[in-house]
Amino acid sequence: MLAHQRQQKILDQVTAEGAVKVADLGAALSVSDMTIRRDVNELVARGLVERVHGGVTLPRSASVFEPGFSAKSELDRDAKAAIARAAARFVRPGTSIGISGGTTTHALAQELLDVPDITVVTNSLPVAEVFHTGGRSDQTVLLTGGQRTPSYALVGPLTVSALQSIHLDMLFLGTHGVDIESGLTCPNLMEAQTNQALVASSRRVIVLADHTKWGVRALANTIPLSRVDVFVTDAGLDPGVHEALSETVDDVVIAGEHTPDTNEERALDDRA
Repeated sequence: MLAHQRQQKILDQVTAEGAVKVADLGAALSVSDMTIRRDVNELVARGLVERVHGGVTLPRSASVFEPGFSAKSELDRDAKAAIARAAARFVRPGTSIGISGGTTTHALAQELLDVPDITVVTNSLPVAEVFHTGGRSDQTVLLTGGQRTPSYALVGPLTVSALQSIHLDMLFLGTHGVDIESGLTCPNLMEAQTNQALVASSRRVIVLADHTKWGVRALANTIPLSRVDVFVTDAGLDPGVHEALSETVDDVVIAGEHTPDTNEERALDDRA
């Protein structure tokens, strides 16, 4: 198979699935990793795909492009897990929390399964499923209605209406993209409106976003960075970006940097 034929097959698969692992491409095309990487480099140079850790995706600069939940779950998994662990330490027994749609917030839900007596309001089908299958009997989980997006978030007027009558101690908010000027953005207008309703219902807003989200500007504005109380990201964030972000957001948490163990921290609080 000629190089341009392989590259077309790679592009077709990435377009169909949103994101693909390099190792899977090599196996599917029966060529070496080195050959696949050369093909990927060529597609990157032409602006047709974007390289991410372990794989390739369609360019995140496409303002209305939104990969499916399964595709996004495969991207930057270690960073998302670290962010989830760091964010989980903010949750205490007896609190009411909102969890938006997204793969990083989905990872957070798995970190909260042992926290007693929490009330979770979510518009994410995967988040609700995590608590349904593995949560505690003293946890209350409320799932909004609405129209499903490719990331399995429920959005739209029904969702917004349900959120207008609740009050949350804190919200854990995922995002498609973020920059200083636009703040948080997403490719779906109804999801932006739904996230705005979640923010309006919450006393404290905690954003979960790995470093690859920085500089990505999608179609719709969600909230400005000035509305964010805590921004949790990973160590891959550029130091210059970190500095600029810290000028707008009071608390920027870099996952893995002096982040106490969640269970140990809660135990200390219980003894206090």
